[in-house]
Amino acid sequence: MKKGLILLAEDDTNLGFVVKDNLELAGYEVELYPDGEMALVAFGRKTFDLCILDVMMPKKDGFTTAQEIRKKNTETPFIFVTAKSLKEDQIKGLKLGAEDYITKPFSIEVLMVKVENILKRTQKPDANPIAYKEVFEIGKYILDFKNQVLTSTIDNNTQQMTQKEAELLRFLCIHRNNVVERNVILTTIWGDDDYFTGRSLDVFISRLRKYLKADANLEIANVHSVGFKLIENS
Repeated sequence: MKKGLILLAEDDTNLGFVVKDNLELAGYEVELYPDGEMALVAFGRKTFDLCILDVMMPKKDGFTTAQEIRKKNTETPFIFVTAKSLKEDQIKGLKLGAEDYITKPFSIEVLMVKVENILKRTQKPDANPIAYKEVFEIGKYILDFKNQVLTSTIDNNTQQMTQKEAELLRFLCIHRNNVVERNVILTTIWGDDDYFTGRSLDVFISRLRKYLKADANLEIANVHSVGFKLIENS
């Protein structure tokens, strides 16, 4: 299981890959983007545990990127990385809500410790998103995760689910109307993303589609070569 999903925005290709490789070796999942605009697009698609933002980036600088991230999510922590050591910039970064402000050149080991400490402080006791909520309303259904029961509000019929079925539907509910990558689902629920668990996922998706078929406004879409998306049309 990955220790956390990190968004890294850094236009220095060499530094970006060094930071990404070291974080991944430490057990984190990292997505690297060369500018603020691409980072914001990625942030809109997924739930990140931490953002590491270079201040001086093309298209959209780190400060502006952080401000727009805050508009979308007030809880995701972020760190600024910059070649500037001006006190005014550090104050600006901290006023924007940054957890820390690191000046280049910096020690990878120091960055790793800062990342670990921030995530220990900000992540929920169980960072696995399937551990948060027990009851979900989706379209004309109610998922009672604790009792593994799916109830139709159309005719009050109930469907007893297996644990994996309930976990999978709950995970899709948490990320409803957003694409969830196959490997994220597999590692979160099955703990592995090999070929055989991948085939199991496809079988379970088919089952969930059958359970939800009475509501025409609900769809589990297959996003080619990426993953799945639970779509709830109004």
